[in-house]
Amino acid sequence: MGRLQGKVALITGGARGQGADEARLFIAEGATVYITDVLEEQGEKTATALGARFMAQDVTSAARWTEIVSAIVAEHGRIDVLVNNAGVFKVARLLDTSEEDYDRIIAINQKGVFLGMQAVAPTMCDAGSGAIVNISSLAGLEGAPGAFAYGASKWAVRGMSRTAAQELGRFGVRVNSVHPGFIDTEMMSQTPAVVSGKMEKVMRLIPLGRTAEAEEVAKLVLFLSCDESSYCTGSEFTVDGGLHR
Repeated sequence: MGRLQGKVALITGGARGQGADEARLFIAEGATVYITDVLEEQGEKTATALGARFMAQDVTSAARWTEIVSAIVAEHGRIDVLVNNAGVFKVARLLDTSEEDYDRIIAINQKGVFLGMQAVAPTMCDAGSGAIVNISSLAGLEGAPGAFAYGASKWAVRGMSRTAAQELGRFGVRVNSVHPGFIDTEMMSQTPAVVSGKMEKVMRLIPLGRTAEAEEVAKLVLFLSCDESSYCTGSEFTVDGGLHR
């Protein structure tokens, strides 16, 4: 029997990268998986290839969150797992960050997570169980020079996760955050280390001496979504090769 056999999971930002790998592992472990994204064409292709179901979603829209959760609950009666994976990144220091860029990053990376947790919590609380995994970042554990707004949003995800875990724990709902370091996805190509040509220097700082594949993050998310992590909540899990000290 799969580790998520019979479970219903919702993964945002699932059209590619970490979200797509999470969906693939979840399906292999028996889950019914819905992936959402603003990238509709790519999301449809990914869902078809994996055997998932795709729904277009802007995670900053509370109304769309209500529509999606209502549709899934109407079909299955529950949502067992939410992975708040959708996110954006932009290189910009404090003095170079425009108000428009700051608001956009906060809306997607922070508000989107808030709306997602708020949307699924009632049905999870009613069921007396559920797992929410919020994708933060190494930038949510330490300063992120060169990515001011991104760092601010990911610190917020960390804080919201801990608070939600305390509020929802009595209902049997677990909430944890995952903090990836340098993961070989499209987003990594936008980081200051890559843009400035300093990845060789960064590699010397990573004890394992390499970047990670998206699947390595997905495997941790799978663990936090299944019953093997039944006593884990309000915790922060790093996937960074030992970079954070």
